[in-house]
Amino acid sequence: MGQPSFQPYAKTLSNEIHIEADIETVYAYVTQPDHWHEWHPTSVSADNSIHGPLPKDHRFTEIIDLLGLRIEMNYRVVIADAPVEFKMAFTSPVVDGCIYYSLHRDGYGTQFTRTLQYITELNLSGLHARMVELSTRAMDNLKHLMETPKRSTA
Repeated sequence: MGQPSFQPYAKTLSNEIHIEADIETVYAYVTQPDHWHEWHPTSVSADNSIHGPLPKDHRFTEIIDLLGLRIEMNYRVVIADAPVEFKMAFTSPVVDGCIYYSLHRDGYGTQFTRTLQYITELNLSGLHARMVELSTRAMDNLKHLMETPKRSTA
């Protein structure tokens, strides 16, 4: 299936990585917004009210730190096709858009693509370049988290 579009004039960031983890494990982790702060540098917290991958039409909120501004984001899940694709539309007072995850089995591992499309009326110098940098860091963090064995605290 082709990537669902948002707006033709929206800015788009797309990152792709290979993760040495099973596709079901990756999907289950990335579709739980309360885990995003563990890997995405802009995520401060999320309140999704349920445990596990979010279903289609579920609504939730997230607080992000966008260049020092704390912003409450409101999301709705528009695609939840485990374990291959997940899409959320979001809105806030300063930025609107969608985030789309595409996952493909690659041997034992997973090819994971995250696409962010957004529009904003903010006129912040360097915003897009900073978002590119943060998205790249997020993908590196996600890969590291998914590939590092969990340590026992016992």
